[in-house]
Amino acid sequence: MATDERFDAAYYRRHYRSRDRVHTARELARLASGVCGLAGWLGLDLASVLDVGAGTGGWGRWLRRHRPTVRYRSVDVSAHACRTWGHERRDISRWRARGRFDLVICQGVLPYLDDRAAARAVANLAAMTGGLLYLEAITRRDLATAVDRERTDVAVRGRTGAWYRRLLARHFVQVGAGLWASRRAGLVLYELEAAPLTRRASAGRSPPRRSGAGRAPGRDRPRPGRRSRAGASPRARR
Repeated sequence: MATDERFDAAYYRRHYRSRDRVHTARELARLASGVCGLAGWLGLDLASVLDVGAGTGGWGRWLRRHRPTVRYRSVDVSAHACRTWGHERRDISRWRARGRFDLVICQGVLPYLDDRAAARAVANLAAMTGGLLYLEAITRRDLATAVDRERTDVAVRGRTGAWYRRLLARHFVQVGAGLWASRRAGLVLYELEAAPLTRRASAGRSPPRRSGAGRAPGRDRPRPGRRSRAGASPRARR
């Protein structure tokens, strides 16, 4: 198991328990509510969720309270996190589950990996995503302009956003706000809901259609047919 001893008890005290922690439970609840709400708006019923780099288990606690029927699976590379919060110990650069999940969460993991490991991790995430991926990965620009360096672990790989997008575009359509729709999911997105398709990505693809597309905006928005999917079942955080 490839692991990094940085993610020990002291790491979690520094970044998740002190006054300088990367986020509060209330902030994470807003994020989880927003991600799950947008999934529903796009017509995706969340029956299964995979949390990669689950850390202190905040997503799991929120889901158990607000989405108790969701099948939730959590993994982390940190031996301490797995012992303390009950995750499976997995290295996302070397592991993928057999099934797919409606929602895969990968928050603050990829910047800790070298380029080859990060590329393998993206391929594994794509293979396990049946619907949406929520991804947070700070970039070189974020490190220079966006993060609070007093609260952020900046000992990460400062890759460009373009580097990540090239890998992700092979498997996903960028929805925005950290959400990426798997190309296999068949989610119907209006043109301005998604990042523009590149010529290579759009070649040979006929976009799915929504019925009733002429309705007034904001009223009875037409949705794609709902699908049941087969699943195995801070700023800059890890």
